[in-house]
Amino acid sequence: MQINSSNKKLTILYTNDIHSHFDRMSSVAALISREKKAAEGEVLVLDIGDHMDRAAVATEGSMGQANVDVINLTGYDAITIGNNEGLTLPYDILETVYAGLQCPVVCCNIKETESARPPSWMKERVILEKSGLRIGLTGATAAFSGFYHLLGWEAEEPLSAIQEQVLSLQDSRCDLIIVLSHLGLKTDKLMAEQINGIDIILGGHTHHVLEQPLTIGDTTVCGAGKFGQYVGRLVMERPDSEEPFTCIDGRLLAVDTSQMEPIVEQAIMKHHELATERLTEAVAIIDRDLPIHYEQESPFANLLAQAVLHHTGAELAIVNSGQLLGPLPAGEISTGMLHALCPSPINPCHVRLSGEHIYHALEESLLQEFNNKKILGFGFRGYILGALAVSGIHVHYNPEGTSYHKISRIDIQGKPMDRQQEYVVGTLDMFTFKIGYETLAQGKDTVYMLPDFIRDLLRNELSRPGSLEETMIPRWIS
Repeated sequence: MQINSSNKKLTILYTNDIHSHFDRMSSVAALISREKKAAEGEVLVLDIGDHMDRAAVATEGSMGQANVDVINLTGYDAITIGNNEGLTLPYDILETVYAGLQCPVVCCNIKETESARPPSWMKERVILEKSGLRIGLTGATAAFSGFYHLLGWEAEEPLSAIQEQVLSLQDSRCDLIIVLSHLGLKTDKLMAEQINGIDIILGGHTHHVLEQPLTIGDTTVCGAGKFGQYVGRLVMERPDSEEPFTCIDGRLLAVDTSQMEPIVEQAIMKHHELATERLTEAVAIIDRDLPIHYEQESPFANLLAQAVLHHTGAELAIVNSGQLLGPLPAGEISTGMLHALCPSPINPCHVRLSGEHIYHALEESLLQEFNNKKILGFGFRGYILGALAVSGIHVHYNPEGTSYHKISRIDIQGKPMDRQQEYVVGTLDMFTFKIGYETLAQGKDTVYMLPDFIRDLLRNELSRPGSLEETMIPRWIS
């Protein structure tokens, strides 16, 4: 195939893990617009997942429509999904919002359980034509298989799924094959080593910053950090149609927040206004303030523990106070208020834990190195871990005791807890990934309870008669 001079260069602009940072999306769009105008030859604009994050008011209030509008107005050519899209938005909502998307969603390792096929709005691979160039795209997202199964999807092992799609794209005589990988840098490196035929891996999920791409064999591996701080740029070139493309320039472009794309900024402002209005729905009226403390027991954290206990049907519940970003004031409580105070897309679960593991986690909660610990990721959108709040048990302790020997007794249903016995504990999915209080990850028979978020449980608990009075009854007794 003979190509003209404009075909010899292809500029690829990419973003990943923006996580609904609407404060940067207009600036990202302005940078992309500028780079499009300055580029020689064709331009491809791609996003590698986790564009959405329900911690943001505009995403929560629009159920992702705000993100889709920004993607359309920015001019993306294709995107893949991250775990924030796949696991925090219901299937029917995704189908509705992606119906208005003006570019394909590419992901090859997610299938519907019933049909064993991708959802109607998702493609396993696509070939984009750019002035005679055939650019093959496939993508994959992190395979949290247990969670996806609960939502009616099956998450396949990503590398074998990608291998199959790459072979198909090779058979289709693509000039360039690109993988949109929301799998993390470790997996991207493995993919480059094990799968032949991939020219470029654009990566996300682990928020890795590759200021210059890695070259592994014949594959260029990239990653542009998080939160819209950077836009990645690759310039690919080949001397003639018989030669393969090579990367002649790869870098990250820092996003200048003083630069705005007016139409994107207007759309964001409108969505924020509409979302704020939608979230004014009143869910309860309470007659007292519920304070929150992060180093000791507090009523608001107790309310969360009660909510998890009743929702999971467990024998006891353990949650961390850091999930709550402030006190719950007396008066009318709205959905927006609960969202602001509990923004994390965290789901409840129940596990079987030994009394020994429960003792150990609660001992850790009494140590400042734990309750004041800063943590990131796995759905957590708080600032610090916070002390553990409990429901269904009473913890007798001496605050002046030595570390890991402060608790003298834990009572459950009026009897001392047996350290050797196993108990069904309602808790948070975050802990099962060894985040924060890692002893809680030692549980057996984990049952995740999707799609409810813990703020949904708070809403239910506020409407339960007597729940506020229960929050005032001490569970930690010194």
